[in-house]
Amino acid sequence: MKIEKFEDIQIWQRARELSLLCYKIFGQSRDFGFRDQIQRAAVSVMNNVAEGFERMGNKEFRKFLFISKGSCGEVRSMLYLALDLNYISKNEFEKISSSSIEISRMLGGLIKKIKT
Repeated sequence: MKIEKFEDIQIWQRARELSLLCYKIFGQSRDFGFRDQIQRAAVSVMNNVAEGFERMGNKEFRKFLFISKGSCGEVRSMLYLALDLNYISKNEFEKISSSSIEISRMLGGLIKKIKT
């Protein structure tokens, strides 16, 4: 399948699902600072894929994919805090964490594939 727009990129689609999951799970959290930070990090994953793709150059795209990968790490790091503070269950932790790890691996593969 030819990728003509960022919405065609499977990583972006998965990152969109991750963002929605974070919004659903943490949307009612009363720890506003925590909630906003994890939601922003999750959205950053998908937005950086989109922004990098729209820049129309492999060098720029790779740069934004690295930023997106970093945001995946931020989401996972915050998940440990959420678990430690009993904001989420172990099951919710596993669900979001595994999604984030898979997206991060996909990003790493795409970064390696794209030559500067």
